[in-house]
Amino acid sequence: MSEQTGTHDTIAAISTPPGRGGIGIVRLSGAEAARIAEDLVRLKRALEPGRAQLADVVDREFDEAARGETEGQAAERIDEAVVTFFKGPHSYTGEDVVEIAAHGSPVVLELLLRRAIGLGARLAEPGEFTQRAFLAGRLDLTQAEAVRDLIEAQTLTQARQAASQMGGSLSRRVGPVKQGLAELIALLEAGIDFAEDDVEVTPAEEIARRIGEIRPELAAMEASFRRGRVVHDGLTLAIVGRPNVGKSSLFNRLVERERAIVTAAPGTTRDTVSERIALDGIPLELVDTAGLREGVEEAEQLGIARSREALADAALVVVVVDATEKLSDEEQELLESVAGRPAVVAVNKCDLAELEWKSGEVEGIPAVRTSALTGEGIAALKERILALATGGAAAEPGMLTSLRHHQAVTTALEALDVGAKASEEGTPHEMILIDLYRGLWALDSLTGQTTADDVLNLIFSRFCIGK
Repeated sequence: MSEQTGTHDTIAAISTPPGRGGIGIVRLSGAEAARIAEDLVRLKRALEPGRAQLADVVDREFDEAARGETEGQAAERIDEAVVTFFKGPHSYTGEDVVEIAAHGSPVVLELLLRRAIGLGARLAEPGEFTQRAFLAGRLDLTQAEAVRDLIEAQTLTQARQAASQMGGSLSRRVGPVKQGLAELIALLEAGIDFAEDDVEVTPAEEIARRIGEIRPELAAMEASFRRGRVVHDGLTLAIVGRPNVGKSSLFNRLVERERAIVTAAPGTTRDTVSERIALDGIPLELVDTAGLREGVEEAEQLGIARSREALADAALVVVVVDATEKLSDEEQELLESVAGRPAVVAVNKCDLAELEWKSGEVEGIPAVRTSALTGEGIAALKERILALATGGAAAEPGMLTSLRHHQAVTTALEALDVGAKASEEGTPHEMILIDLYRGLWALDSLTGQTTADDVLNLIFSRFCIGK
């Protein structure tokens, strides 16, 4: 947030997406929200907390011009709205909040917003409503970040994960770890403070035992990032191979519609074609590429160059080969180039194959027999792609979904490991406490207790205005 803004201002914004719709909402939050709303629309009765009521959206400029005329009062209404008042602290932001739901005309919503600003409100900055909820203690930082994730969700799995985090699943998972670490810190602090009073100093075995109880849950959270990251961000998958092996047909099978042009002539695909799908809730950007060969036309050569770029940039690779033909030298080189990367070979046209292909792998890369024509092996190919994307990690409550979360947990793990090793080596407890506090502060930053203002500003600036 900019330095000119203040948390005590009353803020206003349009909280529904730009454009026309059945309903549009203008939201106000702050001490003056109710007063501004009462001047903004014509209410039939005073605002009451927790109750919605009908109100007229009026054109005040027309009203003043028509004042004294018999038809002026009726003519000034330009819309009817539903006004809901949430009295703080029982509101989203913890402050007084008023939501005005009018018809979704950009003209009407702009009128309401401009008049609200004229009556003393300030235009809200991106994420400012949610930031106020965080500052008021209504949400911790992981829950606030989940609000943005829910808004941006493109698959049902992403929405479920965000809803779980909004409900505090990650906070509940971190809580016992922080409690255990805080208790260990308190134990060591007490041993230092009262050492002169013959209080027994905590033995190294006790420190190791307590760290051993804390560490497994942290390690499990760190491991969950493998799946949580791909659920949150998705991955790019490139489908590559030589011309006429069925790449585009396989692409169409995976996207479940005729997205790419398919003909019997080799080299039909001259450029990359991409489509986003959800595979078991994992967002995947599928890229169909031009056949890799020495192109004789300039257009095909450009397409092949882009195919190689897509291959280099993709997180996952599906190499398509023709089950009716032996591997060519170019295919051998292609398979060698993707060795060691997350890749799978689709041995396509298996319904026509007379050659015997060893099941399981091709040139050391896992392989699946497929037929884009009949659909044979497509389900197995999807399963293999999903396993490559997630590394076999299962979905679980409280998964880490962002790099910031992962860095905090990784820092806490490293601090515990350093502290445990220092204890084994007989390091003074004062020095061990430095590492333990570093781990505790890392976990505090996860939920927001010790997060710097510049980090908060960066997080909330990524929200949309009105949320």
